[in-house]
Amino acid sequence: MNVMLIKSDHSFHLVDQSPWPLTAALGALIMTTGMVKWFHHFDPTTMFLGVIILLFTTYQWWRDITREGTLQGLHTNIVSKGLRWGMILFITSEILFFFSFFWAFFHSSLSPVLEVGLIWPPSGVIPFNAVQVPLLNTIILLSSGVTITWSHHALMENNHTQALQGLILTVVLGVYFTMLQGLEYWEATFSISDSIYGSSFFVATGFHGLHVLIGTSFLTVCIFRHWTCHFSSSHHFGFEAAAWYWHFVDVVWLFLYLSIYWWGS
Repeated sequence: MNVMLIKSDHSFHLVDQSPWPLTAALGALIMTTGMVKWFHHFDPTTMFLGVIILLFTTYQWWRDITREGTLQGLHTNIVSKGLRWGMILFITSEILFFFSFFWAFFHSSLSPVLEVGLIWPPSGVIPFNAVQVPLLNTIILLSSGVTITWSHHALMENNHTQALQGLILTVVLGVYFTMLQGLEYWEATFSISDSIYGSSFFVATGFHGLHVLIGTSFLTVCIFRHWTCHFSSSHHFGFEAAAWYWHFVDVVWLFLYLSIYWWGS
């Protein structure tokens, strides 16, 4: 009984023994090794095996954390505060991650070298029209920021229906954005190997697209959790974390659009 009281009323996060950090590390190792094999031998089998292990681990790990925060009651107010700081620091690290891409882009574009013709965009590269699909994608992501904020405020007011509707609309907009970006890549007149412009464009926008997929998955999990009444107006950190992450994705896209699509073209 004393052990149960200590475990449910603690000032820090007591983590149970779990195999998922080990399987996640193995999955990441297999995936990156498989990517190298894919690049050199055009065989993606090992990479797909690593992706499957990571997906399996992600599902199991999220399931355990959901149980901790809802059924077991381990996410006390103090623990939730620590989790919030953890998410803030994680998003900060992501900001620095994208900062390196912007640094590379402006380093190359503000002073083009002789190898790219001393001009930007480099000679022979036809950039995208910033007022076509990129502008539409900007409107879509800004709209998704509105819908996720609407959903959050509805949840704070215990409006279950509107919170669910806002979440579903946000996921639909995220999927729509991903489809348009895939179409944009398909119709691109340049590739990642076309000078520093192609490398900067596809690496920066590609990693942002990956973050959109991750954020969409995050919000999809929130839909199922909200549907099963895991969230309340005073206990919904999982939803808050997803909303913060999605707003981060929105802001990064604004910088990408203004710098790479509009100014850089």
